Amino acid sequence: MARATLRIFLGAAPGVGKTYAMLEEAHRLRGRGEDVVVAFAMDHGRSDTRALMDGLEVIPPHRIAYRDTSFEEMDVDAVLARKPRTAVVDEYAHSNIPGSRNPKRWQDVEELLNAGINVLSTVNVQHLASLGDVVSAITDVRQAETVPDDVVRRADQIHLVDISPELLRQRLGDGKIYSADKIDAALSNYFRMGNLTALRELALLWLADRVDEGLAKYRSEQGIEASWPARERIVIGLTGGPEGEVLVRRAARILKRVNGGDLLAVHVRAADGVASESPQALEAQRLLVRDLGGSYHTVAGEDPAKALLDFARSVNATQIVVGISRRRSLVARLTGRGIGNRVVRDSGDIDVHMVSHPLGGRGVDRPRQRDLGRTRVIVGFAMAVVLPVLLQLLLAASPTHSIATTVLVQLTGSVAVALVGGLWPALLGALWSSLLVNFFSIPPVGTLTISDPENILALLVFVGVSAAVAAVVDVSARRSKEAARARAEAATLGDLTRGASSAEDTVEGLLKQALDVFQMRGAALYRAAGSAGAANAGWRLVAKAGEAAPFPGDGGENTEQIDAGTRLVLSGRILPASDSRLLSAFGAHLSAQLERRQLAASRREVMRLAESNTMRTSILRAVSHDLRTPLAGIKLAVGGLRQSNVHYTPEEEQELLATIEECSDRLDVLVGNLLDMSRITSDSVNALIRPVRWYEVIPTALHGMPPGRVRVDLPGNMPEIDADAGMLERVIANIVENAIKYAPDSDVVLVGAAGGFSSSSLDGRPSGELRIIDHGQGVPAESVVRMFQPFQRLNDVPSTTGVGLGLAVAKGFTEAMGGTLTAEETPGGGLTMVIRLPLSTGVAFPHEEAQAPMEAQSVLLQRRHVPPSGSPDSATREAL
Repeated sequence: MARATLRIFLGAAPGVGKTYAMLEEAHRLRGRGEDVVVAFAMDHGRSDTRALMDGLEVIPPHRIAYRDTSFEEMDVDAVLARKPRTAVVDEYAHSNIPGSRNPKRWQDVEELLNAGINVLSTVNVQHLASLGDVVSAITDVRQAETVPDDVVRRADQIHLVDISPELLRQRLGDGKIYSADKIDAALSNYFRMGNLTALRELALLWLADRVDEGLAKYRSEQGIEASWPARERIVIGLTGGPEGEVLVRRAARILKRVNGGDLLAVHVRAADGVASESPQALEAQRLLVRDLGGSYHTVAGEDPAKALLDFARSVNATQIVVGISRRRSLVARLTGRGIGNRVVRDSGDIDVHMVSHPLGGRGVDRPRQRDLGRTRVIVGFAMAVVLPVLLQLLLAASPTHSIATTVLVQLTGSVAVALVGGLWPALLGALWSSLLVNFFSIPPVGTLTISDPENILALLVFVGVSAAVAAVVDVSARRSKEAARARAEAATLGDLTRGASSAEDTVEGLLKQALDVFQMRGAALYRAAGSAGAANAGWRLVAKAGEAAPFPGDGGENTEQIDAGTRLVLSGRILPASDSRLLSAFGAHLSAQLERRQLAASRREVMRLAESNTMRTSILRAVSHDLRTPLAGIKLAVGGLRQSNVHYTPEEEQELLATIEECSDRLDVLVGNLLDMSRITSDSVNALIRPVRWYEVIPTALHGMPPGRVRVDLPGNMPEIDADAGMLERVIANIVENAIKYAPDSDVVLVGAAGGFSSSSLDGRPSGELRIIDHGQGVPAESVVRMFQPFQRLNDVPSTTGVGLGLAVAKGFTEAMGGTLTAEETPGGGLTMVIRLPLSTGVAFPHEEAQAPMEAQSVLLQRRHVPPSGSPDSATREAL
């Protein structure tokens, strides 16, 4: 049944008119033709409120005695039995008297909602759990009755009943709220002007949060990206540097200038990262933001300015706070290409505050990865110093050489230095080689003077070509490193994709893979659970691999936000920014796996519901046809007996009574099978397992069978089995009835396997076996599986003899007891049904029956009306 709707009338203080407004709404609904009752309402001695209760049906309250005093509470059972369309329930946060059905009235309301009854209720802002301390500090009154905020927020509609503090005090003075002897005390204490104003503000702000949730949902559904300044919302751009604390405190001061608003700190994680980005500083800033009542967010983006603006627009921000650039780049300042300048330029209708800080303009070091390795760079510098000298000595040994030859040889050396050491060693080598060529090869030799301008050009070309080659080699080495990293990342992503597409991945498997890929010691997946106010109470461990990773916010070195309530935490080392995309990919796959789990559970539930729906349809079909036949026979016989103008002989009366009895028995069997099959398909059958002997249940199961049609042959030493006696009786009875029906010219024989052991076992346990044999026409091999499905009959059996549920119920009950029911061909023709159940270990389950639902116990005991007695032989003789 779908959950009904809850409408709450919220007030800032007693006497604002919540109950009055609720009862007015009840009258409006009643005038519209809706079924409305007053489940519980208090007039508090107010005549106007009492007058509104006239004309509404009032369910009498339930009286409970507690400590020699009688109290009135809502009668939940009476409301559920009355089942109106809408129920009026006053004081949503009320604590029920001990001995009531539930500790809190809001829990009573939950029962009504789950039963499909709409509810109108009231609550004051001081009863909200999150505001208890605030209200206590304002009014010096501690509220004993509270209701969790999330319970109230789940209400479908919240109506604010609001009047000004002046009018509320005037109503109190006029005696419309409290009696005359309480007015002066109330005006001097709780109903002081300042108290009422503060409580009113709390109510408005609390309700504004819920309105804001609705606005965000509407903007998301409508795809609206433009900022709607309905509420002040300040976004702080954090770079990961120590100046973030200055920005957070400045934004908090700005927010204090307005009444109400949100503070959101966002760290944009760029792909290349920043050397001064400190995880410790970010964690300290996150804690500071939380202490100031704000929220902390992390987003990834190649363009920090664009990512920051996209986030601000997504949360409908009104202001952005960023710090001035720490870079010393004059070009960035002159061209306006700094992050802050771009945020100001592209912010549109969002105000931007650029805040100065001590680190502004002092410079920031970009991470300079030594793509060629430290050793190769050192070797390159050594070669840049030594190799040009060696080449020059080699040229000096030649009797004749030109300047062009010298330049080409030295250029070859510069290329070699570039291949080994990269850009800076190659540039040093090129400058050193040019000096050597000038001194030893360009006239006048032995000086650094150049007489021929062409030689100057040659040296400049030499230095330029050397620098260009060195730059190309350095870029090539860097790109090679990046390509290798990209190949490894692509391979990992490929493995993730293949695992996802083939449904091989599991959450635990992905976490283990993350340990190997990122070289971590521990990985854990957490989901939000309960209240997030405590350090660890707000997170529930879903899965982990390796060592235990800390809770999110407890010093985790790497935390990836998968969604609003899910975090991936890795511990072992701090990941570089270049791994952020790969970490996000793992997060996406983990999110997909969690969604796959939910979809699989939903799919199973949908399949179960579909099966149940099919079953209900078949049951309706059976009710409309098969059940009408015995009902028609009963009605016809009863109608005949009731006719006063017709006189029947005693034999005719007995025949009519026998018809009634026969049709009633048939109807009882049909209804019993329908109910049993319904319980089996809804997984509500509870087997009350205990040690049972076959001869204890067979006589009861065979009660009422045609005399002389059933023969029992049980060895005297058959051991006990673990079974539910009531279920086993139904199984045997249904199989025997089915055999008698489909083999009318054959006896039915019940045979126990010698020693009680079958040739197979159940889950590694030895099993006891009972065979029910007939020599009828049998069942074709291709129809054996279908025979155990609901609503199946052999073609030549009339539909009036049953609805085809006997074997389906028998199979369901047998499997519920941990056994199997199979069919075999009887040698010589016919069908043999084999019941196998685990042999008993001698241990009963004394608590099962006490814990089972009463409706299940009543079903299982339907056929327990013929008690077994004596030995197996005497019991068998009695049944036959």
